[in-house]
Amino acid sequence: MSKTNHDTQMLADPIAAAALEADAARWRERDLAVLWHPCTQMREHPGTLPLLPIARGEGAWLVGRDGRRYLDAISSWWTNLFGHAEPRLAAAIATQAQTLEHVILAGCSHAPAVELAERLLAVAPRQAGRAPLAKVFYADNGSAGVEVALKMAFHWFRNRGDERRTKFIALENGYHGETIGALSVGDIPLYRRVYAPLLTEALFAPSPDAYLCEPGESPADRAQRAAEALRTLLEQHAGEVCALILEPRLQCAGGMRMHDPLYLTLARALCDEFGVFLIADEIAVGFGRTGTLFACEQAPAPEGTGTAGIQPDFMCLSKGLTGGALPLAAVLTTDRVYEGFLDDSRERAFLHSHSYTGNPLACAAALASLDIFERDDVIVRNRATAATMARHAASFADHPNVADVRQAGMVVAFELTRGGNRTMPFDPAARVGLHAYRAALEHGVLLRPLGDVLYWMPPYCIDDEALAHLATTTRTAIDRALQESRACA
Repeated sequence: MSKTNHDTQMLADPIAAAALEADAARWRERDLAVLWHPCTQMREHPGTLPLLPIARGEGAWLVGRDGRRYLDAISSWWTNLFGHAEPRLAAAIATQAQTLEHVILAGCSHAPAVELAERLLAVAPRQAGRAPLAKVFYADNGSAGVEVALKMAFHWFRNRGDERRTKFIALENGYHGETIGALSVGDIPLYRRVYAPLLTEALFAPSPDAYLCEPGESPADRAQRAAEALRTLLEQHAGEVCALILEPRLQCAGGMRMHDPLYLTLARALCDEFGVFLIADEIAVGFGRTGTLFACEQAPAPEGTGTAGIQPDFMCLSKGLTGGALPLAAVLTTDRVYEGFLDDSRERAFLHSHSYTGNPLACAAALASLDIFERDDVIVRNRATAATMARHAASFADHPNVADVRQAGMVVAFELTRGGNRTMPFDPAARVGLHAYRAALEHGVLLRPLGDVLYWMPPYCIDDEALAHLATTTRTAIDRALQESRACA
């Protein structure tokens, strides 16, 4: 008997179901008495926004304290790669915990940190004619990793005596985290507007977002046009910019907006031409999400060369780095950057630090995750899964309220608009995405829409049956959301 059938039968027992629901209700009360949840308007709990007390995870599924099962269609904020409670990750963490749980990394060293750095550098993107990424700096989370890269880029120029290079260029609609530095290079008003007085000034270049193509314009044309605008910005601020930061291939928090990888090739060339560092934020898109181990690998070969892919000066990794098991970030950079901080003066050193920098437990989980990539041939398997996702997603192209269906590897997104018209988004007050979220939960699927964009970003272990259920539920959720939003209007 499958797990799903077992839980269904258990819920069918009125006494058992009542006991489980009572337990879940108690946990909701305890939670709301003490916790402040992230990225949440707490007034919406528990009425508008259902709170799910989760008891455990099993592969692509989460099991609530009330016994209900939920397909984790968003990989728990894009972190989980191989499924919940993956035994190989758990074993690696348990083994490491019996040896060394943590030690200060300033002045000390330990095997998991060294071995992980070696292996990350070995698989990092490489570009012909360019010195490879050669050094790893650890942090605790994605936002912290971005802070590291931004500070390093600025400080490197300062150490050279170039005090004019204080500006960063980021892309419109981009997102890089919510600490002050990371938020400064983000362009999503919902997150940054209230904190604007605290933020440093960044320059924003037009996004190569293919959804913004003009009539008759291809995604590659849009990428070319965005690159021309980037050139203009670099020319206007020549000698003032220290780095360009971007999310390769996919602006996740910006609505899963995707761009042609040609932009990466063009941006890399422009950064070289103007002496600007390129920071690739692969926090959400790295480790196989978009079809290759790293999204930077998909950039077409520069003209006159035969090698595809670009190599950034800084590459920020987190989320899937540990397979979703523990918080950890890594910033990969070059010997050229590293050597720019070597000096007799401590002020010229990079004195950034985190208490849990290079935590052995997290590093052990990341090493086990890399082992799984090698042993399970994950990238090849992901491509087969992505093809199945594409077949299910194709049926949404004719939905009257779906303006766009887009995909990058293991990520599929559906843009919901009035009448499927790209120029007619729904009134935000209708909260179509929220209605879809609630409807999906009723059918055992955890979606977390970005406004009115629904998306699939499941763990890599998802099977065909679960994908079929995800597709059916998504269609039901869209239809229910449209009905309920009209009823509320």
